[in-house]
Amino acid sequence: MGHALVLAELAAGEGDVPVGAVVVDPDGQVIGTGRNLREVEHDPTAHAEVVALRAAAQRLGTWRLEGCTLVVTLEPCPMCAGALMLARIATLVLGAWDPKLGATGSVWDIVRDRRATHRVEVIGGVREAECSQMLVEFFATHRLSPMREAGP
Repeated sequence: MGHALVLAELAAGEGDVPVGAVVVDPDGQVIGTGRNLREVEHDPTAHAEVVALRAAAQRLGTWRLEGCTLVVTLEPCPMCAGALMLARIATLVLGAWDPKLGATGSVWDIVRDRRATHRVEVIGGVREAECSQMLVEFFATHRLSPMREAGP
């Protein structure tokens, strides 16, 4: 989680929501890293988890990341939850829970739905205070003004 927190700080420094992710293989080796790059790449799918999964798949030469663990500072959204299931990730380790868009146990639980063809073990709340604080500090200085929110 420490490595993911460093990546989250980099994302914040680039003006993006501070989320960092790391994919670890069954032997404990880091095989993919990512941070939110939506603002940098102008890509709505460039979430930290997707970036890390792509890097890991590229390194292994396969989209099947069976036995791997995804470590991320914020609970994945529905898109990312779907991506980690499709990648066959075995375990998800997350820092802060997301009460608005979380899809791995808080709002939805996509990765453990009994109808899914692949289920993911979820370990939540790892270094939660640090992960949450980074988000609180980021949004304290990056919230839109009430006038901007109301306008087109």
